[in-house]
Amino acid sequence: MPQLTAPVTGVRTSFLAAMDEFLAEGTDPDTLLAHEIEEFGRVWHRPDGFAEYVGRLRAEALEETPRPEGWVPHTNLWFLDGDVFLGRLAIRHRLTPFLHELGGHIGYTVRPCARRSGHATAMLRQALPYARGLGIDSVLLTCDLTNIASRKVIEANGGVLEDERGGKRRYWIRTDL
Repeated sequence: MPQLTAPVTGVRTSFLAAMDEFLAEGTDPDTLLAHEIEEFGRVWHRPDGFAEYVGRLRAEALEETPRPEGWVPHTNLWFLDGDVFLGRLAIRHRLTPFLHELGGHIGYTVRPCARRSGHATAMLRQALPYARGLGIDSVLLTCDLTNIASRKVIEANGGVLEDERGGKRRYWIRTDL
């Protein structure tokens, strides 16, 4: 059964295949994934480069880790089925004004070949206790108005619609359910 876990080096081959899928699909330049592809895509193919990347992802949860202006500490988790990389999720430890409006606490993505299999719903369900452990009582999730799949994932996990603004639907989910 797939599980959320901290990033690990042992899934490099599957991770690289997933990144190829994302690149073939085309990535939104404003996403964390696009940022990481630009910064690390040239070194992922080397075992030492991939290990550096995994270490960097783990360090993002630490308050003292240097990060771009406006970014907050976040816990990166990968959704793995054995050594198969299925998706990824990030839990932002707090909200900036931008994240409160458009980004939310949690962002997730499932690799293209693994979509429509319930993985996103399971990832989000498994992420709620992690968020609770970070002291977050309710998480904000946002999705584009036209993203019906993400809306269904959020609602299946107890998401309560607060409003729509800036082209996004904004939901809250209690982490103690």
